[in-house]
Amino acid sequence: MKKIGQIRLSSFLSDAKPWEALLPLVGYIAFGLGNIYFFSQSMKYIQASTAFAVWMGLALIFSKAVDILVFKEAYNIQQLIFTFVVLIGIVGLKWFE
Repeated sequence: MKKIGQIRLSSFLSDAKPWEALLPLVGYIAFGLGNIYFFSQSMKYIQASTAFAVWMGLALIFSKAVDILVFKEAYNIQQLIFTFVVLIGIVGLKWFE
């Protein structure tokens, strides 16, 4: 936030540094708005409790995948097994609703 506070309006056109500081904030806002929109759309078709469980489970699975694939974080077989169990729970919630 300090970098964003130090940005001057005149530097936007002449320098790429302000955009580099603002990009994470813009991404956070865009993904937050997308999150609200798509979650509300999913609640039109499935129960709120099922929608929330699916939403949070998918967030867990995708964040674990990003940790492993992008950030090259160490993992073990137990983490993969329990992540798979979460996936089975998500499918089960949708299947037996």
